[in-house]
Amino acid sequence: MMMMRSVGGGILRRGRTLLVASSRVSHLPPTLPLPLPLQRQSSTSLPHISSPFTSLRFLSSSSSSSAAAAPKKKVSADDKLRKVIQSEIECAESDNAQHQVVLPGNFPFQILDNPGEQTITLKRDIAGETILVEVHSPNMYDDEEDDDDDDNQSDNDDNSDQFTISLTVTVLKGDGPRLEFSCTATPDQISIDTMLIKDPDAAAAAAAAASLENQILYEGPEFSDLDENLQKAFYTYLEDRGIKSSLTNFLQEYMNDKENREYLTWLKSMKEFVEK
Repeated sequence: MMMMRSVGGGILRRGRTLLVASSRVSHLPPTLPLPLPLQRQSSTSLPHISSPFTSLRFLSSSSSSSAAAAPKKKVSADDKLRKVIQSEIECAESDNAQHQVVLPGNFPFQILDNPGEQTITLKRDIAGETILVEVHSPNMYDDEEDDDDDDNQSDNDDNSDQFTISLTVTVLKGDGPRLEFSCTATPDQISIDTMLIKDPDAAAAAAAAASLENQILYEGPEFSDLDENLQKAFYTYLEDRGIKSSLTNFLQEYMNDKENREYLTWLKSMKEFVEK
């Protein structure tokens, strides 16, 4: 009986198990047949798998799109630069129109003004001589000094904007030697800094010989070391050829006007480059 129960129990257990399993299956809702299109789709399509290559593909596409957008920023920056340059051109043209330089009466020199150069040359032929004056741009400086005296202080304020102009004056007599002065022009005077006499042919030969021997050519004494009467005579020599202190204010005005004209030309060249 015990064996039969055990065997029977086992059979019953297996039967119960089957019965329970069958009962569990019997309680599930019946499986409906899938529509034909869904069955085909499920049999042919693969399940979606997140892959790192997919994200890389999206990253590369986004980076390429951002790279394609870079030229738009460049074009925008160029357009902004062009507008700023155009505005500056209009301001410079307005300033030039308001400041017209007028030659003083009986101006004895011809003005040689080459666009694009920082200097101008004044030229004059007189009594068989050719006078050339190379004029540089003015150097502005503030000459205001501390002074406890109010009157002196006000005088300094009136003359606070000072300038100097470097001049190179050359006196030529034919093809021979030439006399050259290095001068500094201020609102009140023209002072001689150095002077020397040059022979173009002899100077070239002497310079070549001196360079071989590492020698320095003698160019005369310092002008300030000359006798006072000799210095005065050289100043009179230049004044007779038109190098006078009355030139300095005109030269400052003219060189400032030239600076504005050169700046305007530079702006227009820059605009043409940006617009290409």
